[in-house]
Amino acid sequence: MSDADLLELECHACPGAGACGGQVTANTMACVSEAMGLALPYSAGPPAEYTSRDEYGTASGKAVMELLARNIRPRDIVTRKSLENAAVIVAATGGSTNGALHLPAIAHEAGIDFDLFAVAEIFKKTPYLADLKPGGRFVAKDMYEAGGVPVLLKTLLDGGYLHGDCMTVTGKTLAENLRDVKFNPSQEVIRPVTNPLSPTGGVVGLKGSLAPDGAIVKVAGMSNLKFRGPARCFDSEEEAFAAVQERRIKRGEVIVIRYEGPKGGPGMREMLSTTAALYGQGESEHYALITDGRFSGATRGMCIGHVGPEAAVGGPIGLLRDGDMIAIDADKGTLDVELAPDELARRKAAWKPRTTMYTSGVLHKYAVGVGPARAGAVTHPGGKAEGHVYADI
Repeated sequence: MSDADLLELECHACPGAGACGGQVTANTMACVSEAMGLALPYSAGPPAEYTSRDEYGTASGKAVMELLARNIRPRDIVTRKSLENAAVIVAATGGSTNGALHLPAIAHEAGIDFDLFAVAEIFKKTPYLADLKPGGRFVAKDMYEAGGVPVLLKTLLDGGYLHGDCMTVTGKTLAENLRDVKFNPSQEVIRPVTNPLSPTGGVVGLKGSLAPDGAIVKVAGMSNLKFRGPARCFDSEEEAFAAVQERRIKRGEVIVIRYEGPKGGPGMREMLSTTAALYGQGESEHYALITDGRFSGATRGMCIGHVGPEAAVGGPIGLLRDGDMIAIDADKGTLDVELAPDELARRKAAWKPRTTMYTSGVLHKYAVGVGPARAGAVTHPGGKAEGHVYADI
């Protein structure tokens, strides 16, 4: 492709300001902000260039002053129930797998236990309702014009999937905010709970001998939820990407990218280059990919992230060898390596930590202090361990 062709493609793909329109991380967390009650109703949806964005900015400033006057703080809004509401909207929109990283981190900040497994439990019982890309037909602008996040929240509330008594930044409960919202039957973006795209959410938690501390996969738009194949192991994203570019991967293999977790990276970057290369080659359906790193919300196919414990601490993903058979069942929520427990134990006994180049500076500090993905990859003890609440003046 010439530079001129690339520029033309970029100008049409990204015609203006704002996040991409798919239900990837930015739009997922925007939906979360409304579902948790931390953002004003309808404020998450307007496209970046709409003048209503400015109006919501002004309204948000006024809301902050009112909240200060009433001494309503974020931790009055972020509760176990509101976190469950947030997990519901991630699942109902087929949102980003990063939701399963951010929600435990938000919970940790507030001193609430809500890890990846708690998030996955909510995913499992939530219907998939919003037909959004990359797994569906529409984009965020379409959902906004179909009534926005409140319409989706309304059908979920009426269906019994949300806690309506949660406080929000309006000073009212979620149910009070949604009292006058009507479902719009003439649009196709948001399904009613009586007619879901699928009865369970578009994101699935996994657990098994390869992921005792869990893993996450986005299944929105996928038809085949099972995969079994031999491991092909790489100790960095760069190694895996080079192998895909040079077409050294065989169909049916499970690409394993490890030492990219919170400690191993360090920083748990997204493995988007490799998944995009597979998709660009038209090969993504012939492979599975697992990593202790993470993805953007734009992954397609059987791409599993957040595998824990990560390789850097001796987790099972770090003990894999080329050819080990891996079995994935996103329907049952399992991720296993077909090895006897005593073989895994022998490999663990012989395992040695991998030497990293980051032995000083801020990345070293981060790697030493960061916790597991299961709990949000956090770097401090959180609200539960606070001796002093910094907001108390």
